[in-house]
This record gives sequence, structure tokens and C-alpha cells, in this order.
Amino acid sequence: MLPFHDAVKEDFAAVNQLIIDQLHSDVDLVENIGHYLVEAGGKRLRPLLVLLTARALGYDGKQHLDLAAIIEFIHTATLLHDDVVDMSQLRRGRPTANANWGNAPSVLVGDFLYSRAFQMMVAIGSMDVMAILSDATNVISEGEVQQLVNAKKPDVSEADYLTVIDKKTAVLFAAACEVAAVQSGASTTVRAALKAYGHHVGMAFQLVDDALDYTGDAATLGKNVGDDLAEGKPTLPLIYAMGAGSAEQSALIADAIRQGDASKLADILAIVQQTGAMTYTLDCAKHQVNQALAQLRLLPDNHYTHAMAQVAEFALGRNY
Repeated sequence: MLPFHDAVKEDFAAVNQLIIDQLHSDVDLVENIGHYLVEAGGKRLRPLLVLLTARALGYDGKQHLDLAAIIEFIHTATLLHDDVVDMSQLRRGRPTANANWGNAPSVLVGDFLYSRAFQMMVAIGSMDVMAILSDATNVISEGEVQQLVNAKKPDVSEADYLTVIDKKTAVLFAAACEVAAVQSGASTTVRAALKAYGHHVGMAFQLVDDALDYTGDAATLGKNVGDDLAEGKPTLPLIYAMGAGSAEQSALIADAIRQGDASKLADILAIVQQTGAMTYTLDCAKHQVNQALAQLRLLPDNHYTHAMAQVAEFALGRNY
């Protein structure tokens, strides 16, 4: 666990237990894959933001625990489906579920997690919460389809790239904070600020994630370096490098994206560094973090909001 988890340590432990309880199924394979994913851990930033937001606003009930588990189930379902689409073999330093059990079980257990999340939403009984989370789930799916459409297309613009990461990543961070604000009875202004905070943290998180694919190492990242290139994903480091590099450098990257070919990864890593693409990507992430921190000024000054600021800064400074 990271230092900012300490602010809601007991809540976090309760959510972990709730996740395990809600994974119950009469079908052993569902539980086996579900528990495998839970045991893999991860930072769990999205459910953490539900807990921190609720506590920052003085919420003293229990339904924030359910909301945190719902957010984690939605996120985990997307990961199961993404790994099948991307044919990924490694996540969080372990073989993916599809690598262990195959594509069909991974997709179907992802469906189970989505539907369990919606069962839990209904039990909460808030139309506002259901509207936020059902819209977010729909937008995430749309973003993933758009990313698939953009694959192996080197002419994707920076604006198009930002739209995709907003949909596939930032929207769930935003929803996590917004549902906690709704559950806590926050004003419209505070609710909007928290949604914006989550959005900016999510954008920063994905920008850094895409940068790490060209700067990290597999042991630290928990996934293979160069996976994005092998999948033909035109992420910001490549988009910027193609615009700032020479015609020869741009052509090399464009061809690698078109082919989904990571065989010249070393050359492309050098171009990304030489053109300042990495600095540019991380500067964009820093701008998002600053925007997120600005939203927190509307919240009460307490150790929960301080932890939320630490989460934003972690999104920028992490190496995994």
C-alpha cells in the first residue's frame, strides 16, 4: 500500500473484503478468475478516490464501500476485455487471465463483473449514481472501440488521442469522485469540482502510463515495454515524435505503427528522447495534475484532501 492509502486504511480493508464477498458464484471458474485478479493487487486508485472523496466531505455511512467495490469491478471487467483485445500476456507482473484460462473465460468473467457491479448499483437505490456509472461504462466501451479503430493509424492527431484517453481512462476516475460526492450530499459546485479533479487525475495517469511504455522496464511496470508499439497504438510520445522529428524518423515510427512492429523499438526509443517527445508528454501530464490540484481548493482542508493531492502527484511521479 502507498502512503495515501493510510488515510482510509480501515475503509480500504473493508472494500477488499467486500470485493471478495461479491465475487461469490456457483460457478467455480468465475471465482477462480475473480480471485486471481483480486490477488494481483494493483494500486486500486479508483476505489481509493471514492473512499477519500466521501471522507473528505464528511460522509459517515457505509455505502461508499459499495461504490468503491462497484468502481473496481467495472475497472477490472474492462481490463479483462482489454487484455483479450490487445492479446496481452502480462499484467501487474503476472500472466493475464486470458494467458492462463483463454479468451472466452476472460470475456465471460468480465461480463459477470459488469453485471455484478450493476446489481450492487441497484441495491444502493440512487438514480443519480446509476446514471453516472451507466454513462461512464458506456463511454469507456466507446473509448475502447475508438482506440481499436485508431490502431495502426499513424495519422491520429493529438486531439483524437486525448479524446480516447478521456473516454477509456479519465471518465472512470471522474465517476469515482462524482458518485462519492453525490452519496455525500455535496453541492452542485463541489460535485462538479470533484468530477473535474477525477478527470484530470485520470488524464495524467494515462499520459504517464503511455510515457512509461517508452521509458520503463518490464520488471517495474508489470507489463512488457513496447507493448503499445506492438499493438500499433499511436500514443502521445509517438504522435509528438513524428511531428518533431525528421522525415526519416517520422517515416520509421509511422511504419512501425502501421505494422504493429516493435522490432525497431530501440531506434524509436532514441527518437522519442531526441525529439523531446517524452518531456512534452510528461509536461502535459503535469498540466493535468495542476488542474486537478486546483479543484481541491473548493474542498474542506483535511487529511483526506491532502491524500487526494498526493494521489494526483503520484499519478505524475510514478514509475509503474
